[in-house]
Amino acid sequence: MSELAVKIRLRRMGAKKNPFYRIVVAESRSPRDGAFIEEIGYYDPKKQPAVVEVKAERASYWLRNGAQPSQTVRDILRKAGVSAGKEDGAK
Repeated sequence: MSELAVKIRLRRMGAKKNPFYRIVVAESRSPRDGAFIEEIGYYDPKKQPAVVEVKAERASYWLRNGAQPSQTVRDILRKAGVSAGKEDGAK
């Protein structure tokens, strides 16, 4: 049985010209705004400064288990202080 490729990426919400993003864990083959496995945070770029809320424990869990973040999510997680957790004593 093959393993699914899992990505951590942004899911666009909000009205036209007023974006709001949820940070989700999804299978890589699902569409951008399609089915997802778990929501682990949100990002609101329209506020000054931009608002970011991340469930750090869940994000670290998914990163430790091989989920690949998109480049934008990688930058957001880095600013939020979330690491892959490999040096945190992961098995």
